Amino acid sequence: MKRWYLVGALLLAAALAGAGTVAGHLVGAAAPEPGSDADPLVAKSYVDRLAVLQVLELESGQTVRAAAGTELILRAGRAAAVTSPQGGLADLTAGRDIQAGEAVPVNHLLLIPRGDGRGLKALTPAVILARGGATVE
Repeated sequence: MKRWYLVGALLLAAALAGAGTVAGHLVGAAAPEPGSDADPLVAKSYVDRLAVLQVLELESGQTVRAAAGTELILRAGRAAAVTSPQGGLADLTAGRDIQAGEAVPVNHLLLIPRGDGRGLKALTPAVILARGGATVE
């Protein structure tokens, strides 16, 4: 007799679980397809903001100020480093620190470690690629 109660309880639990699954699908509670536009794990705008390089065209005398964590690459022209009292610009290509007023090599990846006004000043018309927050002054 106890065995029939156990079997009945298991069947009832399975039926309720199945009904809950069907009801969830009917109201749209199913998980979206991974990687689709409906996937809430990562928004497309977030990926675009991180992955896209911004092209900045500077006239002579203009300055690019970068936020913390911004990557800069001087693609054309000449530019000098704008630093802060806390340090220079990290040249990841050469593995060294570029100090204030020093010429920035073309095609070198520069990392701005802090958002304290560091950046690049164009000595001639220049093209700079920026990933992260950068403003032209």
